[in-house]
Parts: sequence; structure tokens; C-alpha cells
Amino acid sequence: MTERLFDDYSVRATAIAEGSRYSACLVVTPRARHGFPVYFAVCENRSFREQALAEAAAEKTLGAIESLEEDGTPVFPEGYTGFDDEPPAA
Repeated sequence: MTERLFDDYSVRATAIAEGSRYSACLVVTPRARHGFPVYFAVCENRSFREQALAEAAAEKTLGAIESLEEDGTPVFPEGYTGFDDEPPAA
């Protein structure tokens, strides 16, 4: 899944080159009205050496979106970080 459609927006998973590394991101674009796409970084503190790994991280995050706010901001489950790391033990 590289794209999901919501009522007013489409959301696409992608990777963006930043020098020799890649960042995973989501691109939220208005569907029926005028406007500009908004880019949301995924796993902001992590970059990837391979484009395919960054795209896979973005696709996984795309699947985790519960809904979009009125302005197109993605809403994720409570506690969702986008990382596969184990949460700290309580």
C-alpha cells in the first residue's frame, strides 16, 4: 500500500533523499479542493541508507493511520511511535 484515500485527502508513502541517506515521509494532498501537499516525516530521528527501507517504513506508518484531522494531519493510535523498537519495560 503506497496510498490511502480519505474523505478530503489522499495520503502517499514515500522516501526523500537527503544527501546519501533517505527519510521516510507521508505526503497529504487535498483531493477535491485547492491546496498544497503537506509532508510529514516518519521516524524523524532516523534515516535510512537504502531507499527501499525508507519506503517500507513510510508504508508501514501509512497503514497505521486511524484518521485525519480536519487540516489533514494524520492521527495515530495512542503511543504509536513508528519504530519497531521494543517499548521500555515498566
